[in-house]
Amino acid sequence: MSMMPAQPFNYHLFKTEDDLGVLVVNGSRIYELERSVYDALSQAYGSGDPDLEAELLARFGLTAEPFIRDEPLLNPPVRSLSLAVAQKCNLGCTYCYAQQGEFGSAPKLMPLDVALSSVEFLLREARDGNRFNISFLGGEPLINRAVVRSVTEFAANLAQQKHAHVGFSITTNGTLLSEEDGDFFERYGFAVTVSLDGIGATHDRLRPFRNGAKSYERILERVTPLLMKQRQMQVSARVTVTPKNLQLVETLDEFIRLGFFSVGFSPVLRSPNGREEMGVAELDEMLEQMILCGKQFERAVSEKRRYPFSNMVNALKEIHQGTHRPYPCGAGAGYFGVSAEGDLSACHRFVGEEEGLLGNLLTGINRSKQQDWLTQRNVHNQEPCRSCWARYLCGGGCHHEVIRRGRPACDYIRGWLHYCLQAYLRLLKTSPEYFSV
Repeated sequence: MSMMPAQPFNYHLFKTEDDLGVLVVNGSRIYELERSVYDALSQAYGSGDPDLEAELLARFGLTAEPFIRDEPLLNPPVRSLSLAVAQKCNLGCTYCYAQQGEFGSAPKLMPLDVALSSVEFLLREARDGNRFNISFLGGEPLINRAVVRSVTEFAANLAQQKHAHVGFSITTNGTLLSEEDGDFFERYGFAVTVSLDGIGATHDRLRPFRNGAKSYERILERVTPLLMKQRQMQVSARVTVTPKNLQLVETLDEFIRLGFFSVGFSPVLRSPNGREEMGVAELDEMLEQMILCGKQFERAVSEKRRYPFSNMVNALKEIHQGTHRPYPCGAGAGYFGVSAEGDLSACHRFVGEEEGLLGNLLTGINRSKQQDWLTQRNVHNQEPCRSCWARYLCGGGCHHEVIRRGRPACDYIRGWLHYCLQAYLRLLKTSPEYFSV
């Protein structure tokens, strides 16, 4: 006997030390409540009676036409590509989704003609004012430095001819960075993300060179000149969180002290060999650490100090803007990953995998497969997402991780968003100027 899907939660209640709030799921709208309204909504919350919830929302003037419908996007324009310019790497990170950069096959470099064809594909229908982005990923993309530079120059010139704008980003392990790279990235305004998984020995245990040698000091030596140069470029640190590097507060403070433009954390939910994956207990500990980082962010904002904790910055921005989306990202819609051979995958994590293969540069996007993908991955067609109060802020979670491992992080995501809603209500009262910048 099949179970009926749960009734969707239409709102989520939260409170701070001084205020009561509600997130109305449709439209991700936030309201401060009087005690009587809060109590009435609280009594009905999760009752399983959608008519009662709808009647209360209508009574209190909190209803609106649906912001998100079931229909998938139809032939969305492509606005962003990630190029796997080097499907090889000089590090031996045990949890690497790309299997040390090789994506489960022989190491390879993207030929220049494939990279240039990717740019032409992206900008083919560019119009005045259109904005695009090209990301360079690996493996370690600077193994193929010449292609990165040639493609950047070509794309910048082509975008100028079409009166469009193209931005550039690169994710690197930092070991091959040079001062000349810094000059180049500064000239073209790159967003540079450096993978660092903790301080000193903690990082070295997780991200050694292939021969086992330490990499942390080498990375700091290479990245420091870029931190000093950054004006047009932005150099950020990305920390992949495993059960072995859960000291997030210390890590965040140290990387901010070093001068990174922003610092963010992301848990390992799926690795090819299962190593370093986060379980429920580790995700609970990570949530505690994230909230401690968030409280430091709140203090910094109240003291008008810059504290670039990107998870918090992004969450507050989306909450303030009322982000409401049926997908977690643009994968398979406005964003594709390009393999060294020119295949178009739903994103960089699906390179070399059949599930996310949606076309190639020669024949273009397979629109039938794309429509199937966008239909299946819509949050309304995901369980338990379709009934979750966080569905339009979360969007259903990383497609690759969900397909490969399921949803071990739902409680973590809800716990983080619940805290961020509380922080938003506090900061809106104590530091409203933060949201006006």
